[in-house]
Amino acid sequence: MAVGEMLCSTICVRYFQTGGNGRVLKPKYVCFFGYPSFKYSHPHQLLKTAAALQGQIVQFKLSDIGEGIREVTVKEWYVKEGDTVSQFDSICEVQSDKASVTITSRYDGIIKKLYYNLDDTAYVGKPLVDIETEALKDSEEDVVETPAVSHDEHTHQEIKGQKTLATPAVRRLAMENNIKLSEVVGSGKDGRILKEDILNYLEKQTGAILPPSPKAEIVPPPPKSKDRTIPIPMSKPPVFTGKDRTEPVKGFHKAMVKSMSAALKIPHFGYCDEVDLTELVKLREELKPIAFARGIKLTFMPFFLKASHNIGIAMDTEQGLIVPNVKNVQICSVFEIAAELNRLQNLGSSGQLSTSDLTGGTFTLSNIGSIGGTYAKPVILPPEVAIGALGVIKALPRFNEKGDVYKAQIMNVSWSADHRIIDGATVSRFSNLWKSYLENPAFMLLDLK
Repeated sequence: MAVGEMLCSTICVRYFQTGGNGRVLKPKYVCFFGYPSFKYSHPHQLLKTAAALQGQIVQFKLSDIGEGIREVTVKEWYVKEGDTVSQFDSICEVQSDKASVTITSRYDGIIKKLYYNLDDTAYVGKPLVDIETEALKDSEEDVVETPAVSHDEHTHQEIKGQKTLATPAVRRLAMENNIKLSEVVGSGKDGRILKEDILNYLEKQTGAILPPSPKAEIVPPPPKSKDRTIPIPMSKPPVFTGKDRTEPVKGFHKAMVKSMSAALKIPHFGYCDEVDLTELVKLREELKPIAFARGIKLTFMPFFLKASHNIGIAMDTEQGLIVPNVKNVQICSVFEIAAELNRLQNLGSSGQLSTSDLTGGTFTLSNIGSIGGTYAKPVILPPEVAIGALGVIKALPRFNEKGDVYKAQIMNVSWSADHRIIDGATVSRFSNLWKSYLENPAFMLLDLK
């Protein structure tokens, strides 16, 4: 059925009309502006509408995030019921089995209801929040039919046209301290509000100084009696008062279950070797001050990546194991790779990696040596066909070409390959070439682009 509307200055009547014979049915409901609506329908019935009526509550649904994701975990709310939001303001942060995503508002209005608590599972296409809005334009959303409310009964906070620049963490800090971002002067670029601006504003508003803690009065112990017998304490068996609880598998852990279950179907071929990194250690020590001057932390990993291709990096985070990847390694300099690694590590530790950061990898390196391991049997991450595990670098005695013993910086590497696609000889030749670049860093200047 098509929906027709007749509007006048004092009354709004909605009719339903059939498309076949043009017969007009009785009004669905009648509402007088400024007064409670007189309805024929149920008070909570959902209507599909493209009009803009005062006091509408829009169910803001979780949109499709892509990558076939159908459910996410709510990790953080940036708003609460009663807050006023503008378009593009952050509403919440959700985490799928691939990445963390910040959900932003598409409307100006007031948050009326949050459908989920923290760590709840939200589903794509289902309501996330209810927003009371007056600015629905040419969009069709689920609207909860509610009585009209006069301006005397409900006041709205004025929404300025200029968007306030602030990160989600800063917005959360302001929300927890009941601070309006519009009242804070930002000291960052383009007027961006920083964490320090919120703290300074809070200090100026409160001006509270914690009183000194009172000194504990020293009471001398009572004199011991010589005839007093000391009772022997009776030992009691320890009693466990805690309770077991079941933790659901969510987020990145859930993704690991899927990928590792798929990895069980892959016939793994293992290959191990040791690499003498003595010359590379010297080169890195020479380049570290230069990298530091550029604001880059230079580790060994950029050299390991440069000797390879488009590589994913296994990272151990509080959210679980994640594998972001450095794109187009073959056309990047060592410094550019190091800068990109720093960016991925910072985002990974805060759970802010995007879907593009976590997809598109062709090969993975796992630096197990950062924890202390020497050897490993790495598991391939489908749909990739190979992975390498890097052990800890140790100072060990080795013989040079003249037979003299010298102090060598040795690292062990463990490769795993899908034996359905890569044979052992191919893995060995690749490992020898990769090893030659690391043992002779100057070769990178001659052969690598």
